[in-house]
Amino acid sequence: MNNSRLTVARIAKGYSQAELAKLADVSRQTVNAIESGDYNPTLKLCVRIAKCLDTTLDKLFWEE
Repeated sequence: MNNSRLTVARIAKGYSQAELAKLADVSRQTVNAIESGDYNPTLKLCVRIAKCLDTTLDKLFWEE
């Protein structure tokens, strides 16, 4: 399952995948893999990404 909420939040902040990756201290490929659903990030990485995007874990990663 892709993570379109992450993609939407990233774009809303005006970040490219590379920019978000730099802020979160991961590779652009990691951000791409998370967005496409090919990689399940650790909780620690989820927290870093949420902080970079000024949002909560629930808004980015909680499945309804």
